[in-house]
Amino acid sequence: MENIVTLLAQELGQKEEYVQNVVTLLDEGNTIPFIARYRKEQHGAMDDTALRTLEERLQYLRNLQKRREEVISSITEQGKMTEELAKAIQNAATLAEVEDLYRPYKQKRRTRASVAKEKGLEPLADILWAQEKDSPAPLTLAEDYVNPELGVETAEDALAGAKDIIAERVSDNADARKQLRAIFLRSGALKVTANTEEDTVYRLYYDFEGALSRLHGHQILAINRGEKEEILKVSAIVADTAMLPPLVRMFVIPGRPTSLAVREAVEDAYGRLIYPSLEREMRATLTASANEGAIHNFALNLRPLLMQPPVKGHVTLGYDPGYRNGCKLAVVDGTGKVLDTAVIYPTQPFNKVAEAKATLSRLIRKHGISHIAIGNGTASRESEKLVAELLREFPKVSYCIVNEAGASVYSASKLAAEEFPEYDVNLRSAVSIARRLQDPLAELVKIEPKAIGVGQYQHDMPQTQLEESLSGVVEDCVNAVGADVNTASAALLTYIAGLNKTTAKNIVAYREENGIFHKRSELKNVPKLGAKAFEQCAGFLRVPESADPLDRTGVHPESYKAAKTLLSHCGFSLADVGTEKISKLSDAITDETAVAEACGVGVPTLRDMVKELVKPGRDPRDELPPPLLRTDVMEISDLKPGMILTGTVRNVIDFGAFVDIGVHQDGLVHTSQIADRFIKHPSEVLSVGDVVKVMVLDVEEKRKRISLSIKQAKGKEG
Repeated sequence: MENIVTLLAQELGQKEEYVQNVVTLLDEGNTIPFIARYRKEQHGAMDDTALRTLEERLQYLRNLQKRREEVISSITEQGKMTEELAKAIQNAATLAEVEDLYRPYKQKRRTRASVAKEKGLEPLADILWAQEKDSPAPLTLAEDYVNPELGVETAEDALAGAKDIIAERVSDNADARKQLRAIFLRSGALKVTANTEEDTVYRLYYDFEGALSRLHGHQILAINRGEKEEILKVSAIVADTAMLPPLVRMFVIPGRPTSLAVREAVEDAYGRLIYPSLEREMRATLTASANEGAIHNFALNLRPLLMQPPVKGHVTLGYDPGYRNGCKLAVVDGTGKVLDTAVIYPTQPFNKVAEAKATLSRLIRKHGISHIAIGNGTASRESEKLVAELLREFPKVSYCIVNEAGASVYSASKLAAEEFPEYDVNLRSAVSIARRLQDPLAELVKIEPKAIGVGQYQHDMPQTQLEESLSGVVEDCVNAVGADVNTASAALLTYIAGLNKTTAKNIVAYREENGIFHKRSELKNVPKLGAKAFEQCAGFLRVPESADPLDRTGVHPESYKAAKTLLSHCGFSLADVGTEKISKLSDAITDETAVAEACGVGVPTLRDMVKELVKPGRDPRDELPPPLLRTDVMEISDLKPGMILTGTVRNVIDFGAFVDIGVHQDGLVHTSQIADRFIKHPSEVLSVGDVVKVMVLDVEEKRKRISLSIKQAKGKEG
C-alpha cells in the first residue's frame, strides 16, 4: 500500500500525505465532489479532475498488485518460482509486463511445442539450446531421440520437434517481447488498402501507410471503422531487418555446432508466433490509445457544454423543426413549466407559412415570449428563416439555434413519459429544446451523456469506460453548480454526491407527499438516505425556503458552527448573509490563518465560506459569456472569403474545431488556424460553447464545406 501511495505521489506531483489522505477518504466511501469541495485541507486543494485521475490510477495499481499476487501464487503452486522471477514480477510496472513474465507458465492449449514434449524431445531441445562449443552436430544428437512408438520416425523429425520447443521458449521470453514491442512501436507502420473501388468516406485511406508512432487517434478510429465495414484491409507492419537481428543476438551464440538450428528456431518463433502476436498487440495498443484520447476529448467537450450559462427567468418557445410531421412548438415559463403547445406546418409538403406565422405571433403576444430556441436538426434552416422574418415585427424577441442531439432519445424515454404523460413524443422534444436554452445542465442530465454528440466515434468506444468518464464529468458539473432541493428533477439529483437513482426519486417522492423542504436537516427523513449519504450530498443541495440562511448556501452543515463564528468574529450576523452589507466580509479578515484557527477550519474552507456567505448559491456558470442570440439569418451563399463573423464552438476534435456561424453548416477551423503559437490539441485553446470571431477562408457551397480562421480574424481586427 505504501508503495502505491509513493508511486501515485510521484506520478501526480503531489505530497505523499495528500495522496494517502485521498486514498483513505475514497476507501471510507467519500465521493470525488465531496472530497474536492469539503476536504481541501486534506489534499492540498486538488481539483476534481486531478482527484479522478488519482482514483483511476489507484484502481489500476491495485488491480496490478492483485494480478502480481495471482501470478506469483500460480507459478509457486507449479513449483517453478525462483527468487529472481518473483522479484521481476513484483517490479513489473504494467499488466502487460506481468502477463509476459507469466506467459511461459500459463496453461496453454495443445501446441507444436507441447506435442514435441509429449514425444520426449525436451532434453534434445535443452542440448541444442545450450549451444556448447564441443557439441555434436544437431542431426547426430537427434538420432538418439528417434522413437517410432512416440511418432518420432527420423532424426529430422526429432530435430524439428526440438526446434518447436525452442521456438516457444523464444516466443515466451518476457525480455524479448518487451524489446521487440518497443522496436515495433518505434519503427512499425499501419498499412491500409481498399477492398473496393467505390467512392466512400474512407477514400483517404484506400492506399495509406503511416508510422505507428505518428498516427493520430482520429485516423486510427476512422481506419478501424472502415475495416469493420469491410471497406478497408488493415495490417500493422514492420521490417524484418528491424526485428530479427536483435532477436537473434539475444539467443544465438555464433559459431557453435548447434547455432544454426537455434537460429532457425528463433526465425520460426518470430514469423509464426511473435510477429502475429505483436501485430495484434500493436493494433490493440493503437486502438486503446485512440479510444482513451477520444474519451478524454469527449469529456473535455462535455464539461463546457453542460456548463453553458443558462438563460434564466425568460418565457421561452421551444421549436422542434420537421417536415411531414410539422414543426412542434412548446412555450415554457421562466421555471421551465409548460404553458402552451402547438404544431405548425410551414415546410414541405404543406408550406402553410402564413398560418405558421400567425400561430407564432399569437403565442409571442399571449405569453410574452423573450427567446425562441430552434433545434438544429431536420428543417432547421427553413425554420430559422421563418423565425427571422417574423421577428422583424418583434424587435425585443431573439432566437438561438440549440443543439438538439439526444432530444429525440430523451423524448422517447421512460423518464420523459413520466415527466410529460399528457404530451406525445414530438412535443416533449420541443419542451426539451426550450429548456436546453434556459438551463442546459438541468436538461442535459436527462440524456445519456454519449448521446449529447460532442465527441468522435463515441459508438465505437468501450462503452463502460466511456460511460464512467462522462458520468464523472456530469457529476462534477452538477455538484459545481449545486441544486435546489425543492425544484430539482430526480435526473439532476441522481448526480448529486452521495445520491443514487433510488434516493433521488425518494427525495422527489418525499417532496410531493410532504410538501417542500424547509431545512436541510429534513433530508435525514428521506427513506434510504442515511448518515453517510447526507454527509456527502447536504452541501450541494440548497433550500431557498429555509429560515436558516446557511441552508441556502454551499456551506456544509458540518461547518455551520464555524460560519457563525466567522460572522460573529467579523461583526456580522446570520441576517446579513447574502445582503449588500456582507459584501465587505473579506475586507474584515486581516489575517486568514488566525481567523481560520479561531473558526476551527483550514484556510481553503474559510475562503469557500466567505464566497458562499457573500453570494449564497452562487452559480459558476454566470461568470461565463452568454449564448449567442440572433435576430437575423444568413445563408451559405452569403459567405465570402475575408468576412469576419461571430460564431459558437460546437465541437472540438483532434484536428480542429467546428464553429456555428449561423448558416446551418458548421465551419471548420483547422488546428493550424486556431492560434498564432504551436498547439498540440485544439482543446488547449477552445472549449465547446466558446463565442469566437472567425474569418471566412474558403466556401465550397456544393460540398457544404466552410473553412474558417480564428487567428486571421484576430489579425484583421488588430
